[in-house]
Amino acid sequence: MERVVELTAEAGGQRLDKLLAGEPSLAGMSRSAVQGLIAEGRVTSEGKPLSKSAKLAVGQRITVALPSPKELDVVPEDIPLDIVYEDQDLLVVNKPKGMVVHPAPGNGSGTLVNALLFHCSGSLSGINGVLRPGIVHRIDKDTSGLLLVAKNDFAHQGLAAQIQAHSLKREYQAVVYGNLREDTGKVDAPIGRHPIDRKKMAVLQKGAAREAITHFFVEERLRGFTYLRLRLETGRTHQIRVHMAYLGHPVAGDPVYGPKKVITQLRGQCLHAGLLGFVHPRTGAYREFTQEPPPCFLNFLEKLRKEVV
Repeated sequence: MERVVELTAEAGGQRLDKLLAGEPSLAGMSRSAVQGLIAEGRVTSEGKPLSKSAKLAVGQRITVALPSPKELDVVPEDIPLDIVYEDQDLLVVNKPKGMVVHPAPGNGSGTLVNALLFHCSGSLSGINGVLRPGIVHRIDKDTSGLLLVAKNDFAHQGLAAQIQAHSLKREYQAVVYGNLREDTGKVDAPIGRHPIDRKKMAVLQKGAAREAITHFFVEERLRGFTYLRLRLETGRTHQIRVHMAYLGHPVAGDPVYGPKKVITQLRGQCLHAGLLGFVHPRTGAYREFTQEPPPCFLNFLEKLRKEVV
């Protein structure tokens, strides 16, 4: 059975394939996967198939007919999970640093999805496709912290709607290079695929990328670094890492967007998803969860504090 996704172009002049690539409601599809759907005539506007290079008008409605999901071939694995909350509809998991969220080339096992399939005995939503069952939103491999998982399509749709409406509360903690001038601020800078290095994201001109907004709050000023709390208004790939680098204050330990000399003791970016708040899709009650950063984050922070004294 096909699944139909309705989208609306937010800005004029966007190329169709760029708009659809990475769209959360399309399971974050790659640009090549999106182009495959377009070539098959599955992407239309007012009933007419669109070309990948079609330029969209503001408010134009686009319909994407996704093919029926293939049979799941990801193997369940008995991997311990740090479950913060669980009920019949969803889970809140504290993902450890170093764990990949879903299978991909080079990471076919040991992922959060492998662990979830074992823990939930296959009872996960299917909206995000066969490789990402239950995954409502993602955090990077070397980012630790809270992640929402949907056990059924009803829960997934309710949570995805909150993400789309920017009402899902997601706060992060990070240590970044340098000393930010302001105590609070907002970064409103569109993010899209890097024009040269396709493995990276970058801040691009409006119309060439998707809206991305990050709010930051200085928690502590340290020697050569700043400890921040950050709130996501949108949720683009690598959003906080890209926005902080764009400001000239990349996240400490970030091997992709930070300086060439990486702080190896951090084993990746010093970034933690510490707060998650949402309205439960079944009960309508607001739920909020917090999680302390892992030891490597806290140890680095304590080391910087001692240098200040």
